Amino acid sequence: MPAQTSKESWSSRIGVILAVSGSAVGIGNFLRFPGQVAEFGGGAFMIAYFTAFLLVGLPMCWVEWTLGRHGGRHGFNAIPGIFLSITKRPIGKYLGCISMMLPTFVFMYVVCIEGWCLAYAVNMITGKAHFTNKTEAESFFASITGIASNGAAFGLGIQSLAVYAIFAFIANFILLYRGLSKGIELFCKFAMPTLVIIALILLVRVLTLGTPNPSEPESSINNGLGFMWNPQKVFLEVPTLDDTGTTAWHTHQELVGKESIENAKKLVQAEPSHWQIRKVGVLDQLKKPRLWLTAAGQIFFSLTVGFGVIATYASYLSKRDDIVLSGLSAASANEFCEVALGGLITIPAAVAFLGVADISTDTSLFSLGFKVLPLVFSSMPGGMLFGFLFFILLSLACTSACLAALQPGIAFLEESLNIERKQAVSILGLITGIGACFVLYFSHNLTALDTFDFWVGTCLIFIMGIVYSILFGWVLGVDKGFNEAALGAAFPIPSIFKYIIRYICPLFLISIFALWASLDVLCLGTGGIDHHITDIIGNRQEGIQPNTIAILSIGLIVLLTSFLCLLAKRAAKYQPY
Repeated sequence: MPAQTSKESWSSRIGVILAVSGSAVGIGNFLRFPGQVAEFGGGAFMIAYFTAFLLVGLPMCWVEWTLGRHGGRHGFNAIPGIFLSITKRPIGKYLGCISMMLPTFVFMYVVCIEGWCLAYAVNMITGKAHFTNKTEAESFFASITGIASNGAAFGLGIQSLAVYAIFAFIANFILLYRGLSKGIELFCKFAMPTLVIIALILLVRVLTLGTPNPSEPESSINNGLGFMWNPQKVFLEVPTLDDTGTTAWHTHQELVGKESIENAKKLVQAEPSHWQIRKVGVLDQLKKPRLWLTAAGQIFFSLTVGFGVIATYASYLSKRDDIVLSGLSAASANEFCEVALGGLITIPAAVAFLGVADISTDTSLFSLGFKVLPLVFSSMPGGMLFGFLFFILLSLACTSACLAALQPGIAFLEESLNIERKQAVSILGLITGIGACFVLYFSHNLTALDTFDFWVGTCLIFIMGIVYSILFGWVLGVDKGFNEAALGAAFPIPSIFKYIIRYICPLFLISIFALWASLDVLCLGTGGIDHHITDIIGNRQEGIQPNTIAILSIGLIVLLTSFLCLLAKRAAKYQPY
């Protein structure tokens, strides 16, 4: 295999740290994470979350940094070449093509979500996104995204998603044309500090809201924080009779705050046959497999492990660069944005204005961010300004993630076709432009977006994470890998992580994937199969026909992956393997 020195490089250590942090910090930090904390028990979820960070998140970050620089020192910046430098067999470059395909497809739908964020920001500052009830917020979301029918997102005007998505697409590729240091690095040096400053402004505003409506003292910022972080959950339950006449108790509402609990106790004392209080301790919550599954999944996706972005970025580093400290810094920056900023902005504000009952059923990514929070901003003094800042924050996060998602593809086209960066950017722009238009046009029920996200951003990412851990721990070897990581490092990776990376990481990831597949995909024990499966194969027993758009989406994934594998097979740089 020929080795050559990359023509591009990072201009500073802080630049690559901010770029890697930018690849990880996204809408998941500010929307998905808070919703999961609220849904899965607050303090109990955080215990599982930080455990997963130590056992999987941080070790896998170091794995990608190390594999990336190892490949870069052998003359490769693209994932197929990086994998090939380790495996010395053709299987390496083909596995690398799958890994590189993932962020390319992620860009195709995240750039559309970036368009959503820009649309909301503009409509917030112009007062067009001021809502008085949830129905108005849901109607606006449907109008912006074009959920009602295919092609509805196209058009002109302040509420046309196509205008914002096209702007976002062009802006991303202008930055990519400028190169690694003058484009991606320069943007991240501006965007990441700006993102943190905006988040801190929003955080201060949220934490000083107190109790917006004195007539509803239970809806306060303090109770919002309690809703998220209290390790013990308290529920008020009511009895119901089943078909056999047996009494069963069901949750009426979650109790947050001393006043709510005291009022519930009075109800129980007055009518013990109609009410009861149930407490769920932290240990009981930690016994739930789905809690661990979700916590590990959030860590995994939040740090962009398995996408190949970190490895591609690290391939431009020299042996004098400290990848141990850089990896730790980037992972810590992401955790700060996720836990300290995202966790403290979203849920407390929603609880303060809407109450626990209204948000407990709306913790999904899109509902919380684009339906619930705009309603919160509409109710907040100066809310349109703060709403504008919030969606600008999300736009910056989306842009940094989009830039990161495209760099692996650019590096591959440069290597496989032996062309300059601007030519590679143009080709990738054509490919991703077709994919983004596909997602933008087939907007009915967000089927195309949802299909890409499930198969690429959820299913295959687990598989590639397992591949990365095996490549480092068993193919390259932990001793050789740790020696590579130690080059230029101020301090080595603790030796305990040799065993964690070699044994615990792959076993943990395989177990998580098996649990996820059995519980969430095959729905074992619930009598149903995930709709993403039935969208492809249908279900004759229930009269469900295959979804044409979902099938076309899978077809695009297979087509692009096959094309990339063909390029890798014919690439002179990847010969004789």
